[in-house]
Amino acid sequence: MGKNICENLHPQSMCPAFGGLRVLTRIDGARVCLVADQGCLYGLTFVSHFYAARKSISAPELMNVQISGGSMIDDVRAAIEEIASDPSVTFIAVVTTCVAETAGLAEELLPRHAGHAAVQLIRLPAFQIKTHPEAKDVAVAALLERFGEFSGQQKKKTLLVVGEIFPVDAMTIGSVLQRIGVESVITLPAGDLDDYRQAGLAGACAVLHPFYERTASLLEEKGLKIVSGNPIGAGASAEWIGRVGEALDLDPALVSQVAEEEKQKAKAALEQFSGLSGKVIIAGYEGNELPVVRLLLEAGLDVPYASTSISRTALGEEDHQLLSMLGTEIRYRKFLEEDMDAVLRYQPDLVIGTTSLDSFAKEQGIAAVYYTNNMSSRPVFFAAGAATVLSMIAGLLGRKEVFRKMKAYFDESPS
Repeated sequence: MGKNICENLHPQSMCPAFGGLRVLTRIDGARVCLVADQGCLYGLTFVSHFYAARKSISAPELMNVQISGGSMIDDVRAAIEEIASDPSVTFIAVVTTCVAETAGLAEELLPRHAGHAAVQLIRLPAFQIKTHPEAKDVAVAALLERFGEFSGQQKKKTLLVVGEIFPVDAMTIGSVLQRIGVESVITLPAGDLDDYRQAGLAGACAVLHPFYERTASLLEEKGLKIVSGNPIGAGASAEWIGRVGEALDLDPALVSQVAEEEKQKAKAALEQFSGLSGKVIIAGYEGNELPVVRLLLEAGLDVPYASTSISRTALGEEDHQLLSMLGTEIRYRKFLEEDMDAVLRYQPDLVIGTTSLDSFAKEQGIAAVYYTNNMSSRPVFFAAGAATVLSMIAGLLGRKEVFRKMKAYFDESPS
């Protein structure tokens, strides 16, 4: 492998700024003012429409003459004023990327408000923020720091949930938590700035994804109890419910009862796939891969290798320790070449990875699907999530021979 491919050449992540834009453009009344060069504007406008919110981003016209001539800050202010003239805009996020001349834009030279819109600078340089999941964390933390109401009357039975999750998962979490006495649930990232305001009054925060380190640190500093982990699989679902109950000081007997009920439901879902077997590699770049691996292992599948674009974090340490103990090789800040090498070494039946890795796996006659579209776009929590994920896995493993036959066919075909 090493003789054919340059080692560690291709890190696996979209432009980090995309993660921040995904959070910011989905806020009602928000408009992004991108302070960057034309290349950034072109690429990030595309992904904002296609992957985020079908919403345009605005930008001052920054050519070389403005960037080098000293008029950039005036051009940015003028762009902010023009955006603020739209009465539908209530929040303007001024985003800088890794363009050297704009990355150090002075926040004190920008207005805090323009018209009736709040203005907030959010820095998303790729030389500091390595991946788009971590840029989501930066954006959420910045919004909480600006808008969070931490000094009001705390809502002791309100849980703040941090993590971009499938809508059905949000409803399932709310339904389960209501049964243990949680009165309301706020989920971030959110489409309403009021959710960021109210988040500061929650009694505790459940961080579902391990890359929200800045957000968790900020909330902990403000006095919120942090609940780590997530309700994936049988044992973890019960444990997560127990942690939430303890953090919010809910009735222990009721919490234990609901936790056991959800554990049994998840076990029943897993038992439906008791005959499932196969070797699977998980190699996404969303930062939520390890809990999915845990579910597959609990279902009896072999997952010899898993990789993610984010770094190893304290919030994800529990998953790391468990998966390592169960024999899964884990790669953080992974490169495409590492994932390709794992495919050759482990010869899996199925790869759930990035598009580049999927293409490579299919060339080897191995079934492969895109992690983001197939895992991050479906429910994964509690019994319903387990059944959904394992049903998809079962279907893919059932068709693994098709890929091998296709490879054999083309290998045998005359060139």
